Amino acid sequence: MKISIIIPALNEVQHIGPLVGLLKRDPSFPLVREIIVVDGNSEDGTASEARRAGALVVHSPQRGRASQMNLGAAQAQGEILYFLHADTVPPCEFAQQIWEAHARGYKTGCFRLKFDWSHWFLSFNSWFTRFNLNLLRFGDQSLFIERRIFDASGGFNSNMKIFEDQDIIDRACKKKQFVVLPNQVITSARKYRQNGPFRLQLAYFILYLFYKFGLSQQNLVRLYLKMVPFPRV
Repeated sequence: MKISIIIPALNEVQHIGPLVGLLKRDPSFPLVREIIVVDGNSEDGTASEARRAGALVVHSPQRGRASQMNLGAAQAQGEILYFLHADTVPPCEFAQQIWEAHARGYKTGCFRLKFDWSHWFLSFNSWFTRFNLNLLRFGDQSLFIERRIFDASGGFNSNMKIFEDQDIIDRACKKKQFVVLPNQVITSARKYRQNGPFRLQLAYFILYLFYKFGLSQQNLVRLYLKMVPFPRV
């Protein structure tokens, strides 16, 4: 079982090259078939930098993580798909850990989370990512999913701009098939630095409540833009 890494990217020239290089140097990289960077028409040279680092670059005509990840999945050759944000670094031997979890019967899962900013509130939030609850899921935790399960679920909902990770987990598998792996990915805290950790987390909590009560994506995005001065949707 080989793993395809799919990275949606938009104006990530500072992160994408180092990330691809780190992935290729990982001891478990022989388990990886390919690294696919799906570029959403970046204006800063992200695609060129990803290609230079050794990734396969796919150009997406539509911006948005869900659409970009679906396009990457359509190009992927691996039996396991691993979706990773461009500003997130997986733990050492990540591919081995994913492969072993799949061999134990877990069809999908993620890692725990750690931020690159040692702020007590973010450390407190990160501690809860060890629990297998979608309420406590961060999209930055990355996501692996068996290709067969992904295809059967219809993939990500391309109409969604936020909470697309929670949506596919709800649709794709039973809870017993999902695992939170014990090691941590390290993700950029830039949105928390820009907006303030308390303000941003409160905004996410309110948005999640509205999402669970069925507020449309259009209205969720409108609310996001009002609540978060530095959006990345």
